[in-house]
Amino acid sequence: MHPLLDTIVYPADLRALDRKQLPQLANELRDFLVESVSKTGGHFASNLGSIELTIALHYVFNTPDDRLVWDVGHQTYPHKILTGRRERMGTMRQKGGLAGFPKREESEYDTFGVGHSSTSIGAALGMACAAKAQGLDRHAVAIIGDGALTAGQAFEALNNAGAMDVDLLVILNDNEMSISPNVGALTNYLSQILSSRFYNAVRDGTSKALGILPPVRDIAGKVEEHMRGMLTGGTLFEEFGFNYIGPIDGHDLDALVSTLKNIKTLKGPQFLHVVTKKGQGYKLAENDPVAYHGVSKFDPANGLAAGKAGGKPAYTQVFGDWLCDMAKIDPRLVGITPAMREGSGLVRFEKEHPDRYFDVGIAEQHSVTFAAGLACDGMKPVVAIYSTFLQRAYDQLIHDVAIQNLPVMFAIDRAGLVGADGPTHAGAFDISYLRCIPNMIVAAPSDENECRQLLYTAYQHHGPSAVRYPRGTGPGAVIEPQMTALPLGRGLIRREGAKKQVAILAFGSMVTPALTAAEAFDATVADMRWVKPLDEELVAQLTDHYELLVTVEENAIMGGAGSAVLEYLERTGRQVPVLQLGLSDVFGEHGDPALLLADAGLNAPGIEASIRARLNR
Repeated sequence: MHPLLDTIVYPADLRALDRKQLPQLANELRDFLVESVSKTGGHFASNLGSIELTIALHYVFNTPDDRLVWDVGHQTYPHKILTGRRERMGTMRQKGGLAGFPKREESEYDTFGVGHSSTSIGAALGMACAAKAQGLDRHAVAIIGDGALTAGQAFEALNNAGAMDVDLLVILNDNEMSISPNVGALTNYLSQILSSRFYNAVRDGTSKALGILPPVRDIAGKVEEHMRGMLTGGTLFEEFGFNYIGPIDGHDLDALVSTLKNIKTLKGPQFLHVVTKKGQGYKLAENDPVAYHGVSKFDPANGLAAGKAGGKPAYTQVFGDWLCDMAKIDPRLVGITPAMREGSGLVRFEKEHPDRYFDVGIAEQHSVTFAAGLACDGMKPVVAIYSTFLQRAYDQLIHDVAIQNLPVMFAIDRAGLVGADGPTHAGAFDISYLRCIPNMIVAAPSDENECRQLLYTAYQHHGPSAVRYPRGTGPGAVIEPQMTALPLGRGLIRREGAKKQVAILAFGSMVTPALTAAEAFDATVADMRWVKPLDEELVAQLTDHYELLVTVEENAIMGGAGSAVLEYLERTGRQVPVLQLGLSDVFGEHGDPALLLADAGLNAPGIEASIRARLNR
C-alpha cells in the first residue's frame, strides 16, 4: 500500500533514495498520515503542510547528528514517521504511546522537547554554539512557523544570533496562520514579500545561479542580494544580520533539496523563507485549516462530522456566552486573546463586538501588559488564556497588573489536566503561582452555573482577578441566565454528613468526585469556590467539628489550595490532621484525561481510597 514508505525506517534509508523518488514518498507519507490521524485524532492540517519540508530536511542533513529543532512541534508527525516511529503512530497521544510533540526521551531525533511556541531559534542557536565550542562539524536548523515568529522570544533569539559568528539556519515555514489566522504587522510584511511578483521573478532567475560552481555562486549571491535590496529595500531579517533566501515553494521537493544543499555550504546565520499550505493535499483541510488544526477521529472520505446539537456546554462555551452577555451590559469590557480565538471561546464575541476584540498574536507577555494599559485608562479587559500559556507572562502579571492593582480579569481555561497534549499543556500550577501574588483574587467554580456567576463576580472586582476552569464539560448544572454576584471569599457546604469524622474541602472540578467519594464515609463536602481569599471562617468551622480535613484540588499539591488551608491552621494555632490530595511533584503523562485523573487519585474511587488509607493508618 505504501511501497516506498515501507522501506523507510530511519532517515539513513531516506537518504539512500534517488532524488526522483522523493515526490512519490511524499504522496505515500501524506496518505499514511491521513489514515493514521483519522484513527487516533491529533494535529492534522499543520502536519499535512510540513511533509515535503520534513523529507527535504532529513534528505539533506545528516540527522540525528545534525540538529533539527521544531517550533511548537505540532507539525512533527511526518518527522516521527520517518525517524523509526511509524509502527507506533496508532498510539499517538494515548497513555504510554507517542507524544503529540517532540520529546527527547522518545527519540534521539527529537533534539529539543517542546509544546509551546517560539523557542526553536534560541534552542538551535545554543546547539550551534555548543558545536562550535566543541569543534564539531554539525549543522543546527530551527523550523519556525510564521505565527510563532510573532512572539518576543523569537525576536530576542534572532537579535542574538544575527550578531554572532555561528552557523545557524532558521527556516520560516510560512503558511499564513498558526491556529487562528495570523494577525499583526509581521503578517502584513510577509504578505508584501509574497505579493511582489517582480521581485519573485528576479529571485527565481538569480537563484538558478546557486546551483553552479562555488566561485560563481558567490557572485550570484551578491547579485541577488543587490537586486533584492533595490526591489524591496532590504528585508527585516537581513537587518537582524541574517542572509535572507526566499521565498520558495515549500511543496516543491526539487527546489527544497537544491536550496538546502546549497545553504549547507554557506557560513553564518541563514534565513530561509518557505511558503507552505496548511492542510496540503487533503482538500477539506485546505479549505478549513482552522477546523482541521486539531481533530478527533474521523472518516477520511467524509471528513469531520458536523457537531451535534444539544448536550452539555463546555466550560469554554460558558465563558464565551458570559463574555458576550457581559459586554452588552458594560461598554468598557474588552476581550483579549494571544492567538487562541477558537480555543478560548471568543469566536462569537469577535462577531458581535469586533471593535472590542483584540487578538495580539502568539505574544502572551504582551497580552497582559496590553491589558494593563487598557485598564489604566478606564477599560475593563478580560484576558482569555490557557493556564499553561499564562505561565509565560508571569512577570507581566506581577509587575504590570498586580503591583498597580489594575482591574484586569483572567479567564483561565484548561486548568488542571488536559489529556492528550500532555505535560506541556497541563494547567497544573496556576493555583500555586497565582495565590502568592498580592492583590490577586482566584476563583475555582465547581460547575457550569457557578462558573458563570463567579466570572460575573470576579469582573466586578476593582483589582486583578482570575477564574480557573477545566477543559471540556462539567457535571451538567442548569445555567441561570441572570448573573448574580456571589460573596467574595465564601464557600458553601454541599453535603453535610452525620458522623462528623471527615470533612472534604474541594476546589473547583474536584467537588463532583468528592461528593461521590463522601458517600462511603458519610463525609461533609465543602465547595470552597475561592482559593483566594480563602473562606477562613468555613475552614475554622470544619476544623472545630471534624476529626480529619481532606483538601482536594486539580493542581500541584505544593503551594496549592491545600497549602493555603495548612497556612491558615498554622497561623491560628488550630490542630487537626489534614490530608492533601492533588497533583504530585512530577510532570504527568499524556493520555485520556479520565485515566490521568485516576492515576493521580483524583477521581471518586481514588479520593475514597486515599481517605480510607488515612483513616486506617
